Amino acid sequence: MNYKSGFIAVIGRPNVGKSTLINKIIGQKIAIMSDKPQTTRSRIQCILTQDDAQIIFLDTPGIHKPKLKIGEYMLKAAEGTLKEVDAIFFVIDATEKFGGGEKYILERLDSTSKPVILVINKIDLVDRAEILPIISDYSARKNFAAVVPISAVGGDNVDELLNEAKKFLPEGPKYYPADMVTDQPERLIIAELIREKILDVTEDEVPHSVAVDVEEIAARKNKTTYIRATIYVERESQKGILIGKGGELLKGVGKNARPEIEMLLGTKVFLDLWVKVKRGWRNSAGALQSFGLGE
Repeated sequence: MNYKSGFIAVIGRPNVGKSTLINKIIGQKIAIMSDKPQTTRSRIQCILTQDDAQIIFLDTPGIHKPKLKIGEYMLKAAEGTLKEVDAIFFVIDATEKFGGGEKYILERLDSTSKPVILVINKIDLVDRAEILPIISDYSARKNFAAVVPISAVGGDNVDELLNEAKKFLPEGPKYYPADMVTDQPERLIIAELIREKILDVTEDEVPHSVAVDVEEIAARKNKTTYIRATIYVERESQKGILIGKGGELLKGVGKNARPEIEMLLGTKVFLDLWVKVKRGWRNSAGALQSFGLGE
């Protein structure tokens, strides 16, 4: 059997389960997850190596109409990915009706000649009788290369989805070592894990106003790793919310992030978190670039 290798973009509206699907496929947490929309901000490259194929998945920000510069960057990252891949997973939420967001994405998919696989996620949350009408509705709107209903959380039909994807990959070599699961630097993954824990405990406008910069990672003599990270928000009021009364909320963020960072690094971690205000950073090209989100 000839070996296959290639790139697959994973696109869809915010909060349809793209990152959950990627993590399930890879078998460990690479992309952060939250029930808040627009969790993924930049393109994350994740690598699955099997006996017959190596698939590089590009987990993209949820496609939406941008209002700020960060939104423009996220949209550009998502749409730019479509030109570089061998196939596309268009992930939808089985519990949500077709709407403007899906229409917006389908219009952009019309401009690509790449095979598009419709991935109907969250089938564990609907009656099976509801799936066929969803397939019929979407198939009437676009000629998909394949349609696969799945549950990213439970893993239902994920192997079938991978087998379907391999049909569209070219023959080729392994682009990455077999034990490599992402091309993202450790600093970025650590920053994202911290940001995920912030998303878990904050409400309203705070989650989207947060950026995390890991400024130092240092091995200590006692075989622990010291990490200093600064969390940026846009207003003083948000800083107060994030720190919490007596620093309790910020301590909770560190406590929740530490085990996953330790699992990533394979060492005990001392996590030193600070909070600073950088006004209007989401609409500043310079600030976005400093956080690795600009061009």
